[in-house]
Amino acid sequence: MAEETEAQGNNSGGGKGLMIVLIALVVILILAVAGGAYFLYSQGVLSPKDGQTQEETVKKEEAGDSKETFKAELNDLVLNITNSKGREKLMKLSFAIKSVEPSIAALTENYRAEIIDVVIRQISARSSEELLTVGGKALLKEELIEEINTVLNEATSSNEDIKANHIKQILFTTFVIK
Repeated sequence: MAEETEAQGNNSGGGKGLMIVLIALVVILILAVAGGAYFLYSQGVLSPKDGQTQEETVKKEEAGDSKETFKAELNDLVLNITNSKGREKLMKLSFAIKSVEPSIAALTENYRAEIIDVVIRQISARSSEELLTVGGKALLKEELIEEINTVLNEATSSNEDIKANHIKQILFTTFVIK
């Protein structure tokens, strides 16, 4: 009986040693992860403010030296769209165009038909469910900026005073689907 008690005592001592080793490994692992995160943060990889600053810097560089923006508006466009089941719906859309080009209002007025055609093509390529999501609206904005810039670049290619790709942002002012 004394031998059994002694054998159990030896086994429990080995278990304590294993537990201490496991705890030490966990502590070392936590310290390594924390050290790696601190290193990445100090290098700017994990800092969201630095990422936003770099993005804003790129946008400012694209816009050129001009910090001033100009707006033009397209109001009350009524469009036909469909939902995923093929049913037709109506959409009322108004938006403002922000640009670094001072003559953006005159340009949008002169090329209104071409810009509206771009909007109709982009809206028609989407379902109402897609347009009601935040991601769908963001994608629509990006593609409208690209397409409208293309239209205005082609229209003003002979005028060297007007910069290419001068539209920087689209702001929806009315977005109703019924």
